Amino acid sequence: MGCWDLNLPHVPRVKLGSQGFEVSKQGLGCASLSGAYHASPPEERSIELIRRAVESGITFLDTADCYGPFANEILVGKAIRGIRDRVQIATKFAVAGLDKSKTATIRGDPKYVRAACEASLRRLNVDYIDLYYQYRVDPNVPIEVTVGEMKKLVEEGKVKYIGLSEASASTIRRAHAVHPITAVQIEWSLWVRDVEDEIIPTCRELGIGIVAYGPLGRGFFSGKAVTEDLVPNDFRKVAIPRFFPENLARNKVLFDRVHSISRRIKCAPGQLALAWLHSQGDDVVPIPGTTRFGHLEENMVAVGMELTRQEIREIEAAVPACEVIGQRVKNMFYTWQCVSTPPLSTWKAALCMQR
Repeated sequence: MGCWDLNLPHVPRVKLGSQGFEVSKQGLGCASLSGAYHASPPEERSIELIRRAVESGITFLDTADCYGPFANEILVGKAIRGIRDRVQIATKFAVAGLDKSKTATIRGDPKYVRAACEASLRRLNVDYIDLYYQYRVDPNVPIEVTVGEMKKLVEEGKVKYIGLSEASASTIRRAHAVHPITAVQIEWSLWVRDVEDEIIPTCRELGIGIVAYGPLGRGFFSGKAVTEDLVPNDFRKVAIPRFFPENLARNKVLFDRVHSISRRIKCAPGQLALAWLHSQGDDVVPIPGTTRFGHLEENMVAVGMELTRQEIREIEAAVPACEVIGQRVKNMFYTWQCVSTPPLSTWKAALCMQR
C-alpha cells in the first residue's frame, strides 16, 4: 500500500467499551490546536482542520477544560456547529484554579464535578457530553464519591458515558463498581509501554475501552522533533524529559530504527507507530493530535495499514524500554503510577469527625 495515496480511506467505526458507545477507530486530539505544545494556529484554520477530520470519518474529538485553558472547548464547540449529530465529544475535568492562578489543583469532589460539567456544556454549546473523563485522580477524594456524581450526570442526560484518565488498576476497579467505566485514557506508544503490565489487562477484563493519547510519543515518532529544533517555548522542552536536549540526542537512535523499518515498508515513521497501536486490538482508539492538514491525512492512512506478526515484533524490538532515556513527564505525581484515592470508609469517618 502506498502511504501517500491521496484516495484516503474513510475511517471505520468501532465500539468503545461494552456499553454500546461507537466512535471512529481513530480520534483527533485537539489540545495542540490551543497551544498544548507551542503557539496556536489561527482559529479559522483549526476549525477547518477539525471539520476536514470529521468529513474523513474522524468523528471522535478529544478536548478538556484545561486545554487553553477553556479555549479548546470553545474552539471545538465552534467547529461542530451544525454537525453535532455526526461527532462524539470527549472532554475532561479535574484541573481547578487555572482561571485564578498559575497553581492548579486536582479536584474530584461532587460540587466541583457538577460545576465543571455545566461549564463545559456551555463552552462546547451542546446539550450533552458523549464521554466525560476525570482528567486526573484526586488523591483526597475517594473515587467512589467522584464517580457517584458523574453517575448522576449520566442519569440527568448531561453525560452519555464516563471515563478516567491516568488511573491505576485498583482505582479503575473501584470506579467501575459504582458505574460502568466506558473508557480509560492513557499514554500509550512505542516508548510508553508500562501500561501493558496491569492497566491494559484490567481494562480488558472489565470491558473498558482504551483511548491512547500521545500515540506518536508526543510527536517524537513523527520525526519533526528529532530532525528539527523545537521552538524555544515548546512545552516538551521543559516538561517532558525525553525531549530535553541531552536526552533527545540519545533517544534519536530509537527514531532512526523505526524510520529504517518504515522506509522498508514504504510508509512514514509516524504511520508505523500508529499502525502498531492499531494492531494491539479493536478496543484501542489512538487520538493523535496535529495542527497540519498533511499530518492529519498521513495519520488517517495508518488506520488501514496491516502489519504482520514479524513486523510487529521488529517494531517493538526497535524501541526497548531499557533504552528510552528520560521520564515521560517531569512531574509524575498525578500519574497512575503515583496516585491512589483514600478508602471510602476513611473519608466518611473523617467527615463525621468534622461535624
